[in-house]
Amino acid sequence: MSEAKRISWGKPRTPTDADRAALRADLLTRARAVRADGWANRAEWTAGQVSAVAYLLGDSDVLTELEESEGTVLSRYAAELFGFHGGRKDIETGLAGTQAWFDTVRAALDA
Repeated sequence: MSEAKRISWGKPRTPTDADRAALRADLLTRARAVRADGWANRAEWTAGQVSAVAYLLGDSDVLTELEESEGTVLSRYAAELFGFHGGRKDIETGLAGTQAWFDTVRAALDA
């Protein structure tokens, strides 16, 4: 009987400040585009991008359409922002870090 090779996924990657800045810039660009032109181009976006922008803009109709809520959006982005382990810790503590990050993005959008 042969033994199957064990899969090594490697060390989980932790996003950097530059990664978070790039994500912030991307979401701001998308949110500003929606404010200017509506949701016409959203078919080209991932569901996660649409839900994050809808959350930033407070568009509950789009979130409902996607069957998303504040909690699902924040849970999805916790790992994007802080990596697997950091995201899990943020989820366990109520997503305060992820929510604070989105609050800073929303403030920049409204500035």
